[in-house]
Amino acid sequence: MSKIREAFRNGKAFVAFITCGDPDLENTVEVVKAAAKNGADLIELGIPFSDPTAEGPDIQGANLRALAGGVTTDKIFETVKEIRKTVSTPMVFMTYANVVYSYGIERFCKIASEIGMDGMILPDVPFEEKEEFAPTCRRYGLDFISLIVPTSHERIAMIAKEAEGFVYCVSSLGVTGDRGTITTDISAMTELVRKANPSIPCAVGFDISTPEQAKLMAQFADGVIVGSGIVRIVGQHGKNAAPYVGEYVKSMKDAIR
Repeated sequence: MSKIREAFRNGKAFVAFITCGDPDLENTVEVVKAAAKNGADLIELGIPFSDPTAEGPDIQGANLRALAGGVTTDKIFETVKEIRKTVSTPMVFMTYANVVYSYGIERFCKIASEIGMDGMILPDVPFEEKEEFAPTCRRYGLDFISLIVPTSHERIAMIAKEAEGFVYCVSSLGVTGDRGTITTDISAMTELVRKANPSIPCAVGFDISTPEQAKLMAQFADGVIVGSGIVRIVGQHGKNAAPYVGEYVKSMKDAIR
C-alpha cells in the first residue's frame, strides 16, 4: 500500500498545503514540522510557479514572494531532505506541468523519490494528458494524483478507476480561496468515485478554511485539504508563523475527527 493511502487509514485525514519558500525555506521547514506535529496526515508542498492558474490571491502572493526570494526547485529538494530528518508524514509535491517539464520529468521524479516524496499533483494536467507524467512517476514509486471538478460528471468514474493515492475533489470551479459557502454537491461527487473505485480515498479541497467547513466536508469525504488558510497565516506572521500554523492545523484536525 502506498504511504498516501495509509494517511487515510486512521479516520478522516487532514491534508495541509504549504508553499515552499514563503517567506524563506528555513521557515518552510518549521511550518511543515508544526503541521505534522499537530495532526496533518498528509502534506502538500507547493513548488512556486510564476503563473499559478489554479490559485487565488493568497497562494499567488506566496508564490511571488517565494520566487522573489530566490527559491528554485533544487533548493526545495534540499529543503525536503532537511524536513525528512524529522518528519515521516507522507508528502506530495503540488506544482505545475511546466515546472516538472522544464526540470526534466525523469530527473524530477527520480530525485523526488530519492528524497522521500510520495506523490505529485499537477492541477493543470487534464486526466487525458496524464500519460506524459504518470508512467514515470509510477516507475519511481510516486503516486500521480488526479483531480476531479464539479463539471467532470461522466469523467469522474473514468478518473476514479485509474486513480492513484487519493482522488482530489475540487469543491468549486475557479481558483483556491474562501468563498464562505460551498455550494457544490460534494456527496454526489464522492459517491460516484466510490462506486467506480471503492478502495480509493477521496479528499475535498478548495474553499475550506474554517473548522465548521472542514467538519461538514468530512461527512462526505475521507479527508479535507486546506491551503489558503495556512498560506494566509504564513503571510501574516512570516518567520514566526510555525506555532500559529500548528494551532490552526490542530483546530481543523479536531473538527474532523
